[in-house]
Order: sequence, then structure tokens, then C-alpha cells
Amino acid sequence: MSVGNQRRLEPVLRQPATAEEAELFAALDLGRLPRHVAIIMDGNGRWAKRRGYAARIFGHRAGTEAVRAATRTAAELRLSGLTLYAFSKENWSRPAREVNALMDLLDEYLVKEVPELMENDVRLVASGNLGDLREKTRRILDSTMEKTAGNGGLVLNLALSYGARAEIARAVRRAMEMARSGELSPEELTPEVFGQMLDHPELGDPDLLVRTSGEMRVSNFLLWQIAYSEFVVMDVLWPDFRRPDFFRALLDYQRRDRRFGGVGPE
Repeated sequence: MSVGNQRRLEPVLRQPATAEEAELFAALDLGRLPRHVAIIMDGNGRWAKRRGYAARIFGHRAGTEAVRAATRTAAELRLSGLTLYAFSKENWSRPAREVNALMDLLDEYLVKEVPELMENDVRLVASGNLGDLREKTRRILDSTMEKTAGNGGLVLNLALSYGARAEIARAVRRAMEMARSGELSPEELTPEVFGQMLDHPELGDPDLLVRTSGEMRVSNFLLWQIAYSEFVVMDVLWPDFRRPDFFRALLDYQRRDRRFGGVGPE
């Protein structure tokens, strides 16, 4: 199912938790929401350290609440796609104990969140070199994707063992294989055709890229797809990210004049 045909219903806000939440929602132009939002979820380690935890995994565990909040908010707003940078190729170089704890946490999330995903009509997909995942995690991931495959609302894309350069290299190999088999000539390889060889091209390019924790870098994330994305960098650490923060990012996005390289108004 293409995400391009998904926005059928009007955005709805479940009972706002605070007056601020309701005020931020009221300020949104619901006719100008991004279709696809990507988030670099940063700050778990600093969150844990500031609270006196010796291990970063406490921040990662707290961050799952932020994942739930972001997914639910995106679903309520009837966004088409939400891509979360969950585990990078570079993360494999972290201490084995931390990596194993992260995989255990991912397994737990994928099992426990099925009712939430089903309730919110969310379809789970994944990007990255999924063959790097341990067999148990890959099996659980496949099961959750299969269970949610019939959902027609938000597409939640988890970037796992993901690196944009590796994704582009995979796409180049696909193009070379197609050229070798005669399915594709060099003249036919346009940016549009190449884009279809990337992971989950049906999501379309993100309209908005959000990075938490205040860091000003893209960290090898969606390098091809964010060519014209609007960037919003927020000081909030990822475990503290909640619905009001999502609304603030969207309001910042709506203040932008998106020109896509063209000439804007005088």
C-alpha cells in the first residue's frame, strides 16, 4: 500500500493532558501537516547520566515511552509516515553488553507494542541491513511486521542497523545488477528511478527531520531522502520527548517557506 493514499481521515486529538497541549494543537494548521516525519532520537545516554545511572540502557528504556508518544501522536494527526532512527550501523561498535541490552529492549518493544500499533492502525516496517540483527530479534521483527501488515494508517519505519551510505551502496548494487541483466540502461537511471531502489521508497522523502538533544548533525541518516527536508533541532533529550514537543516541531515546520530550490515570494 502506498502511503500517498493514506490520509483519509481528519486529525483528531485524544483528550489533551494539559491546557498547553490543547493550545499547541489549536495553533496547528491541520491542512499543512507534513506527510512524512523522520526523527533522530538522540540524548538517551545524557538523560541516564543526568539522573545518576551508570549505564545508558536506562535512558534507552525510558526512550521507549517517547517512541510510543511520537507514534501515537503521528497516528492521531493522520501522518502518512514516521521514520525513527533506532539503531545505526555504527552502534554495533558499542560494548557488547550495551548492544545485547538494546536488542533485548527492541525484542520487548516489538512484542509489547502490538496492541498499541493495532489500536492506532499503524503498520510497522523496517529499513537498514536487517540481516545484521540476531536471529531472535529478526524473527520477532518479522512477526510484528506481519501482524500489522493489514493496517492502513501511519507507516512506522524503524531504521535498524541503518546507515545512509550503506543504503545508497545497496541501491547502487541493485542498479548495477539491473544493468547487467539488461533491465536498466544507463540513460534510464534518473534520480527518480534511483530513489525507488532505496529502502521503502513508498514512504516518500521526509518533509521534516527532527533531531533531539540539540546536536547539529545528520549522523549518516537518510542522506539521499533529506535533500529538501526541513530540519528542526530541539534541546529536549529523547526520553523526555512527548506530544507537546512533537507539536512544537510541527509548528516550527509550518513557519518555513518551502521553496525546493526555487524562488520564494518577494
